[in-house]
Amino acid sequence: MKKYIITGAATGLGFELAKLYGKEGMIILVGRRKEELLKAAKELNSMGIEAKAISCDISNYDEVLKLKDEIKKDYGSIDYLINNAGVGCFGALGELSKTDIDKAIDINVKGTIYITQMLLPFVKERILNIISTAGLRGKVNETVYCASKFAVRGFTEALQKESQGKEFKVTGVYMGGMNTPFWDTSSHVKDKSRLKSPYDIAKVIKEYDDGREEIIIES
Repeated sequence: MKKYIITGAATGLGFELAKLYGKEGMIILVGRRKEELLKAAKELNSMGIEAKAISCDISNYDEVLKLKDEIKKDYGSIDYLINNAGVGCFGALGELSKTDIDKAIDINVKGTIYITQMLLPFVKERILNIISTAGLRGKVNETVYCASKFAVRGFTEALQKESQGKEFKVTGVYMGGMNTPFWDTSSHVKDKSRLKSPYDIAKVIKEYDDGREEIIIES
């Protein structure tokens, strides 16, 4: 049975990916909010999907170290690492607080790097980095968000070169905004209902997940 680790998997795109990939194996849900993760795992179990929830703040290096030890002890290897966790940071640059900036960089950039570094020795088939089209071009009121996503894009492209000749492949996924709880605490998107659903985005990702280096889904 294949084993998939998905970060930020309690809601939105992460949860939809868990439902799709869960048809092929076991899902390990990773995120900060334990109650939400347990609820998501329970729902997946009710669908006949084997799922386990592990609470971990990927921006906390020590917590990721503990996650690494747990994965090594309990599973030995994983087939997929899907780096989906991320936070928004929107508004004119002059209006952003230090907390806003630090959170975006810590979770989007450091978190992705930390967990990938720690779990890299265990990955057998694929690393999927869910990045956003904000990693392809600059956007109004998204200076720091774009900066964080451009950083993950650079990390992904460099890792693709570094892992050439290895059994696993690294894919960068670039998609536009989605109708998810991601926007609930932001006024950046006035009408999120006009955006694609996370289910539709997840279906495209799964369909084109064949080892290619990029999957681009415009909004």
